[in-house]
Amino acid sequence: MNDNAVIPGAEKYSPAVKIGNLLTEEFKKDSHFYFFSPDETTSNKFDEIFDVEKRAWGDMPIKPWDLPESADGRIVEMLSENVLFSVMTGHLANGEKAMMGSYEAFFPVVTSQILQQMKFINQSKQVEWREPMPAVNLLSTSTCWRQDHNGFTHQSPALISTLLSIPSNLANCIFPIDDIAAEAAYRFMIDSTNVVNLTTFDKNERPRYIDMNHAKFQFDNGGASLFEFASDEDPDFVLTGVGDIVSHEAIEAIKLLKNDIPEIKLRFVGINALSYRAIGTTNNKLKQSEFSKLFTVDKPIIANFHGYPETLENILENYTSKYRIRVHGFNEEGSTTTPFEMLRRNMASRYDLAIDVATILNRFDLVSKYQEILKQNHLHAINTGTDLIV
Repeated sequence: MNDNAVIPGAEKYSPAVKIGNLLTEEFKKDSHFYFFSPDETTSNKFDEIFDVEKRAWGDMPIKPWDLPESADGRIVEMLSENVLFSVMTGHLANGEKAMMGSYEAFFPVVTSQILQQMKFINQSKQVEWREPMPAVNLLSTSTCWRQDHNGFTHQSPALISTLLSIPSNLANCIFPIDDIAAEAAYRFMIDSTNVVNLTTFDKNERPRYIDMNHAKFQFDNGGASLFEFASDEDPDFVLTGVGDIVSHEAIEAIKLLKNDIPEIKLRFVGINALSYRAIGTTNNKLKQSEFSKLFTVDKPIIANFHGYPETLENILENYTSKYRIRVHGFNEEGSTTTPFEMLRRNMASRYDLAIDVATILNRFDLVSKYQEILKQNHLHAINTGTDLIV
């Protein structure tokens, strides 16, 4: 795909702020739209919505320091994910749209309710007189990879694995690589019916890599696309990323390897959506023929995944031999630490990906070099609380 960006990755924007802007526009144009959040609307950087709508507050006293509140506000905050999800699905059952935002680690609190909702959707589709219901749209941020203050308790991508394991094929897990992709994801979600959409993204500023044409292309063409600015023809290795932070590391790994092995030919494939047993969404899965074009038929695939590695491995093995695949991701190693140190702890940094390539090529000089750099970054993070690499 060709992108309009002059230098992909040069500018940074927050996907969460972009989503907040889109939610604000939704409130303006749809008087029945509701947003639900435990107590994290501001923390998750969706707080632009308070410019146009009030928080539901009943008849309780309002203090000077409170955010805009009223008895008929359409921003519903309550520190109970279970209650919020129940109220939201009741609103959806009336044919009205809504979204729910939360920290990634606490969306699993409503796992059983989500699964029951999927059963309801499955049954309702078989009833002739039922109209399609607006999608259950979940905005998951403050993710496992960036918890500089909260730490290990706030690090869990478990809901992703759960949704992708359910054979009803009624769940999309969406991973926008940047703010433009986040906008495309939002528009996909708001127009969806009879499905659960879980969209996961960082709330901090991230590099912008693609334009809207590319972002839409991913949804229209099976959830995966070639990033030409980071790719060679007839590659020796294919690197792929599923998620914003881990995709950035994969792209940086390509730069690193091209510098250290100038003759190597590499390709980056971005994946923006996964569904049951497939790349892509429930109604637009990546075909085997397209997978082979993007990933080749025999070259090694080095993947970096936002969630647990086994979840992506199981999907990729539906397309190709497991012996081609090496998947990195969240290995349940966490702490209150620096962003790059989190990647190092889980073996999902650019250097860990590069070590895979160097090992396959028997370039153990580079393996040692990359391991030493990782060691120095670890020591720097411990001693200073900051990263050498940003």
